[in-house]
Amino acid sequence: MRIIRNFVLGAVAALGLALPAVSAERAIIVLDGSGSMWAQIDGKARITIARETLHEVLSTLPDDLELGFMTYGHREKGNCDDIEMLVEPATGTGQAIAEAADKINPKGMTPISDAVRLAAEDLRFTEQKATVILITDGLETCEVDPCALASDLESQGIDFTTHVLGFGLSDEEGQQVACLAENTGGKYLPANDGAALVTALTTTVAQVVQAEPEPEPAPEPEPAPQPEPAPAPEFNLLPTASLSEGGPDIEDGGPIDLVWQWYKVNPDGSKGEWIDTNYYARFKGNLEPGDYIMTAEYSYATAEQPVTIVAGEVAKPHFVLNGTVLKLHPKAAEGAEIDENATVEIRHAGEYVTTDYGDVNLVVPAGAIEVDVSIGEAKVTRSYQGKAGDTIDEDVIVGAGKAHVVSEYVAGTPVEADIFIEVVEAKANLEGERKSVAYTYGGDVSFDLAEGDYVATYSLGGAKGEVPFSVKTGERVEVPIVMDAGIIAITTPGDNYVEILSVSKNLEGNRKSFDYGYGPEFQTTLAAGDYIVATTIGDAVTETPVTIKGGERFELTVEAAAPTGKKK
Repeated sequence: MRIIRNFVLGAVAALGLALPAVSAERAIIVLDGSGSMWAQIDGKARITIARETLHEVLSTLPDDLELGFMTYGHREKGNCDDIEMLVEPATGTGQAIAEAADKINPKGMTPISDAVRLAAEDLRFTEQKATVILITDGLETCEVDPCALASDLESQGIDFTTHVLGFGLSDEEGQQVACLAENTGGKYLPANDGAALVTALTTTVAQVVQAEPEPEPAPEPEPAPQPEPAPAPEFNLLPTASLSEGGPDIEDGGPIDLVWQWYKVNPDGSKGEWIDTNYYARFKGNLEPGDYIMTAEYSYATAEQPVTIVAGEVAKPHFVLNGTVLKLHPKAAEGAEIDENATVEIRHAGEYVTTDYGDVNLVVPAGAIEVDVSIGEAKVTRSYQGKAGDTIDEDVIVGAGKAHVVSEYVAGTPVEADIFIEVVEAKANLEGERKSVAYTYGGDVSFDLAEGDYVATYSLGGAKGEVPFSVKTGERVEVPIVMDAGIIAITTPGDNYVEILSVSKNLEGNRKSFDYGYGPEFQTTLAAGDYIVATTIGDAVTETPVTIKGGERFELTVEAAAPTGKKK
């Protein structure tokens, strides 16, 4: 994440606000604390990026900005009432907000609407100006209509505004929460990485600060009548963009919005300091006369060019993005539904572009496009030669089936402990090793796998084994693991060393070890059969023969004075 010194103050200046004479309204930042904030962007959790962003942006707040901090979903799962004000609105709260964010442990639901409503009420939005800045990586999950809430708050408030920062949201998801901002006169700003989140948060915090009106000048004598000048144009910047040279202009209304940004020009003509950002194909702007560098972004296709604003004239720059529309529909098999959990990694000319999930609808630079589509452990690669202005629209058949693995001690007795399940390829290499495909813990688990032959290996305490199975595309196969195993619970006088051994010895005179641990309470799982329990008490080793039966629990107490142990 890039570090921008005094970024907030710079943004305030860019907005034309005079810092020596400002009066700040009250605002609250609402940070998503739901479980999805553990998802990663470029190898870093979203909650970590959000914490770093708050530290960076809030370190240079204006002294009289009253700012509070609220979160939701951070204390328990499945509770739509899990909303908490962590820092009450006050001046000088930047450090306290950053420290409070560091302690958030995401885990629960996403009650966006109720959190915004509570923040508005805490700001007394019906009595004075108020702003809520929402940072969310997910959609409303608590059955409240955010669009209707925004309209209701706007109708009641004196001057109420909500800005929404969509962190890691797809364009379609962003459209579903953008109404929270649009219905209250605020902005919806997408942010797909740390740098974009810094920019978005800086922009919205800066716009909370309002300049005090300058005093009315003393009246001057009325000048002699002059001819009326020609009316100045309402807007002096009307940009347009197309995907290809000579292609139709991009229009609003689709799942993707055009993003316009303009920057200062460095003395060497390169792009300098960021000034502002705006959205939508029909954007109309007013810029101070001068030279700028302007960019147009449409999903992942971009274009850049210098723009000069002349007083009294309207600049109409056109941007050719040279982009290809990419619509991919991942499916496990022909005729299957679109898999919304599919992972789609997109590269352009060998360089990584983005990773999307489920049904893909975005724009990438034209040219050599390569896509990896994965459903679980099954993966397929597609290559395209995209032309500017064209649309690639196809179903991507990954060729995946599902293996459902259920583990039982004996038939009818499910395993509820964390049994380790690993899926390996059935075919071994020349060294006799089999390639690991996937693994997890649990007695009832599923794997999405490419068609082929596999082996499910399991390990629970001293019980180990494997079950072969085959997967076919578009089909579900049941893989039952019946261990024929029981549990042994051993009590010793203290933290004595306990080892479970075979009864018979090998040619070298050694017994096979199945499991080991320490008292005073040691428990493990063993396949049905006969074993020796070797317990070390002081300098003596006590060996106790035991018989384990499938589906049964065997309890053994080893006394310090008894050399052979005692069953209970």
